[in-house]
Amino acid sequence: MSIALILLAAGKGTRMESDLPKVLHPIAGAPMLIHAVRAGQTLGPERVVVVAGHGAEAVTAAAHDYDDEIEVVLQTEQLGTAHAVAQARVALADFDGDALVLYGDTPFLTQDTLEEMAIARARADVVVLGFDAADPGRYGRLVTSGDQLERIVEYKDATDEERAITLCNSGVLAADAQTLFSLIDAVGNDNASGEYYLTDIVALAQARGLTATAVRCDEAETLGVNSRAELARAEALFQQNARAALMAEGVTLHAPDTVYLSWDTIVGRDAEIEPNVVFAPGVTVESGARIRAFSHLEGCHVSRGATVGPFARLRPGAELAEDVHIGNFVEIKNALIDEGAKVNHLTYIGDAEVGSRTNIGAGTITCNYDGVMKHRTTIGADVFIGSNTMLVAPVSVGDAAMTATGTIVTQDVPEGDLAIGRVQQSNKPGRARKLMQFLRAKKAKQQEGR
Repeated sequence: MSIALILLAAGKGTRMESDLPKVLHPIAGAPMLIHAVRAGQTLGPERVVVVAGHGAEAVTAAAHDYDDEIEVVLQTEQLGTAHAVAQARVALADFDGDALVLYGDTPFLTQDTLEEMAIARARADVVVLGFDAADPGRYGRLVTSGDQLERIVEYKDATDEERAITLCNSGVLAADAQTLFSLIDAVGNDNASGEYYLTDIVALAQARGLTATAVRCDEAETLGVNSRAELARAEALFQQNARAALMAEGVTLHAPDTVYLSWDTIVGRDAEIEPNVVFAPGVTVESGARIRAFSHLEGCHVSRGATVGPFARLRPGAELAEDVHIGNFVEIKNALIDEGAKVNHLTYIGDAEVGSRTNIGAGTITCNYDGVMKHRTTIGADVFIGSNTMLVAPVSVGDAAMTATGTIVTQDVPEGDLAIGRVQQSNKPGRARKLMQFLRAKKAKQQEGR
């Protein structure tokens, strides 16, 4: 059966106290909306429709940045969940299949749960996802009879007997798309909030002789994010699950609670991650690599056998080949470091290529920016760059060449050559002793005058 996702993402989220639309607040470096889309995409949907409202332009940009085939429709007035889903009608007018309604602020649904809902559709016209709440609070309640779901009651409209039910409504549901829109047409707003509730379609389906059922999931999967505190809890839950998944796949985390992963972090088997490492989006670490403590990685690739850190920073475009060593207080940006090269101490390599087996001395800087444009530095294989070398790009250093310590390289260095570019040293006999005597006398005079 073909599936279309309808993602509700129109709410402002006033409890977030933010100018940013609620669904764009990030968890592990990606907007909540994208987490919800990715959850639904585990079912292989043919269509994805996002219903936007508040901050629609920003929501649209985020959706298309992730997948430019996502369709975005507008809900100009927030009149309830049924009204929101109805906005997808035109986009899905020619769609023959099931619609799965998800929420942009509910990022943790699992593939197993959604597949169970898809299976349940074979025996029921409407499938609703519920959860047994430890504290049902003000959630809507699912009223069931055996396997049949009779109706969903919003807390504000529920009787005391209905409020005693612990099976709660997540809001997620599945039905044939055209049946769903037909049921929505019959939804009214005669309720305590004057809104068009999507939950009303269950009773309407029963009245038409259609069947409805509920699928249960763990309460943690239905975690919605409506405040900064809930956002922090969602981040913690993501990190907990992501760390556990890495370790189950054969990655060593020395202090798991101190490692922060991104939504798309990829780490290979037998890689080793030391404490206090942060992965921003776009990082791949291959099998057997080692990321040492207090390092920060973003938009980079670390190959098999490479070592990074401690206290290293890999910025977007950093590409480390096999057995590369990147050491303490080293920053790499938009640079290829070839196999076996070493950049071990207090160095910046940006917009550059470093050849295999090359050794970059401490304090080296590729001077890549002239205030307007970026320029590249190319360093060949088997090169030795002396400590405190400044490479003023654009410049190249040939294979097996060297630079002397303290050299400022402003011209290309041919293969096998030694470059020395220093100001000539001049020693002034006795000048240091005389200068210190003068300064101490000056300081003493100042102190006497206080």
